[in-house]
Amino acid sequence: MSQIKPSDAEVEILQVLWEHQPCSVKFVHEIISKKKEVGYTTTLKQVQRMQDKGLVERERGEGKSYNYSATEKAEKTKSKLFDRLVENAFGNSVSDLMLHALGKSKATPEEIEELKAFIKKIDKK
Repeated sequence: MSQIKPSDAEVEILQVLWEHQPCSVKFVHEIISKKKEVGYTTTLKQVQRMQDKGLVERERGEGKSYNYSATEKAEKTKSKLFDRLVENAFGNSVSDLMLHALGKSKATPEEIEELKAFIKKIDKK
Protein backbone atom coordinates (compact mmCIF):
# COMPACT_ATOMS: atom_id res chain seq x y z
CA MET A 1 0.00 0.00 0.00
CA SER A 2 1.15 3.51 -0.75
CA GLN A 3 2.32 5.89 1.96
CA ILE A 4 1.91 8.80 -0.46
CA LYS A 5 -0.70 11.40 0.34
CA PRO A 6 -2.30 12.30 -3.00
CA SER A 7 -2.54 15.80 -4.43
CA ASP A 8 -5.88 17.49 -5.13
CA ALA A 9 -5.77 16.42 -8.79
CA GLU A 10 -4.98 12.85 -7.77
CA VAL A 11 -7.84 12.82 -5.27
CA GLU A 12 -10.20 13.91 -8.03
CA ILE A 13 -9.13 10.90 -10.11
CA LEU A 14 -9.31 8.59 -7.10
CA GLN A 15 -12.89 9.68 -6.42
CA VAL A 16 -13.87 8.55 -9.91
CA LEU A 17 -12.05 5.27 -9.44
CA TRP A 18 -13.58 4.56 -6.02
CA GLU A 19 -17.03 4.96 -7.51
CA HIS A 20 -16.50 3.17 -10.85
CA GLN A 21 -13.36 1.01 -10.68
CA PRO A 22 -11.93 -0.58 -12.58
CA CYS A 23 -12.20 1.90 -15.42
CA SER A 24 -10.22 3.34 -18.30
CA VAL A 25 -8.43 6.67 -18.45
CA LYS A 26 -10.96 7.67 -21.13
CA PHE A 27 -13.82 7.11 -18.67
CA VAL A 28 -12.01 8.98 -15.88
CA HIS A 29 -11.35 11.86 -18.28
CA GLU A 30 -15.00 12.01 -19.38
CA ILE A 31 -16.19 12.29 -15.76
CA ILE A 32 -13.62 14.92 -14.76
CA SER A 33 -14.11 17.00 -17.92
CA LYS A 34 -17.79 17.42 -17.00
CA LYS A 35 -16.63 19.51 -14.02
CA LYS A 36 -13.65 21.34 -15.51
CA GLU A 37 -11.72 21.75 -18.71
CA VAL A 38 -8.83 19.30 -18.83
CA GLY A 39 -7.04 17.63 -21.73
CA TYR A 40 -7.09 13.87 -22.19
CA THR A 41 -3.30 13.69 -22.26
CA THR A 42 -3.17 15.54 -18.93
CA THR A 43 -5.49 12.97 -17.36
CA LEU A 44 -3.51 10.12 -18.92
CA LYS A 45 -0.18 11.47 -17.64
CA GLN A 46 -1.63 12.02 -14.16
CA VAL A 47 -2.92 8.44 -14.00
CA GLN A 48 0.45 7.13 -15.20
CA ARG A 49 2.23 9.11 -12.47
CA MET A 50 -0.25 7.78 -9.93
CA GLN A 51 0.62 4.24 -11.04
CA ASP A 52 4.33 5.02 -10.62
CA LYS A 53 3.60 6.29 -7.09
CA GLY A 54 1.56 3.19 -6.23
CA LEU A 55 -1.76 5.02 -5.89
CA VAL A 56 -3.40 3.04 -8.70
CA GLU A 57 -2.89 -0.31 -10.38
CA ARG A 58 -3.85 -1.38 -13.86
CA GLU A 59 -5.11 -4.46 -15.63
CA ARG A 60 -5.57 -5.17 -19.31
CA GLY A 61 -8.87 -3.85 -20.67
CA GLU A 62 -10.38 -4.10 -24.11
CA GLY A 63 -7.95 -4.04 -27.03
CA LYS A 64 -4.82 -2.11 -26.11
CA SER A 65 -6.42 -0.18 -23.26
CA TYR A 66 -5.99 -0.62 -19.53
CA ASN A 67 -8.41 -0.34 -16.65
CA TYR A 68 -7.29 1.29 -13.42
CA SER A 69 -8.23 0.79 -9.78
CA ALA A 70 -7.21 2.59 -6.61
CA THR A 71 -4.75 0.61 -4.47
CA GLU A 72 -6.27 1.88 -1.21
CA LYS A 73 -9.82 2.20 0.00
CA ALA A 74 -11.35 5.66 0.16
CA GLU A 75 -11.44 5.77 3.96
CA LYS A 76 -7.72 5.12 4.33
CA THR A 77 -6.84 7.86 1.85
CA LYS A 78 -9.30 10.28 3.45
CA SER A 79 -7.66 9.65 6.82
CA LYS A 80 -4.26 10.53 5.38
CA LEU A 81 -5.66 13.71 3.83
CA PHE A 82 -7.37 14.66 7.07
CA ASP A 83 -4.13 14.14 9.00
CA ARG A 84 -2.29 16.35 6.49
CA LEU A 85 -4.94 19.08 6.79
CA VAL A 86 -4.88 19.04 10.59
CA GLU A 87 -1.08 19.06 10.66
CA ASN A 88 -0.49 21.73 8.00
CA ALA A 89 -3.40 24.10 8.47
CA PHE A 90 -4.21 23.71 12.17
CA GLY A 91 -0.87 22.87 13.81
CA ASN A 92 -2.08 19.37 14.77
CA SER A 93 -5.00 20.85 16.74
CA VAL A 94 -8.21 18.94 16.01
CA SER A 95 -10.11 21.27 18.33
CA ASP A 96 -8.91 24.29 16.34
CA LEU A 97 -10.10 22.58 13.15
CA MET A 98 -13.52 21.81 14.65
CA LEU A 99 -13.97 25.31 16.07
CA HIS A 100 -13.02 26.78 12.71
CA ALA A 101 -15.40 24.47 10.86
CA LEU A 102 -18.30 25.19 13.21
CA GLY A 103 -17.63 28.93 13.08
CA LYS A 104 -17.71 28.94 9.26
CA SER A 105 -20.75 26.75 8.75
CA LYS A 106 -24.39 26.92 9.64
CA ALA A 107 -24.61 23.82 11.82
CA THR A 108 -28.18 22.79 12.53
CA PRO A 109 -29.32 22.04 16.08
CA GLU A 110 -29.49 18.37 15.07
CA GLU A 111 -25.88 18.42 13.89
CA ILE A 112 -24.78 20.08 17.13
CA GLU A 113 -26.54 17.32 19.09
CA GLU A 114 -24.81 14.67 16.95
CA LEU A 115 -21.46 16.28 17.73
CA LYS A 116 -22.22 16.35 21.45
CA ALA A 117 -23.18 12.67 21.37
CA PHE A 118 -20.01 11.84 19.47
CA ILE A 119 -17.86 13.72 22.00
CA LYS A 120 -19.56 11.88 24.87
CA LYS A 121 -18.90 8.57 23.11
CA ILE A 122 -15.21 9.45 22.72
CA ASP A 123 -14.99 10.60 26.35
CA LYS A 124 -16.19 7.20 27.57
CA LYS A 125 -13.29 5.48 25.79
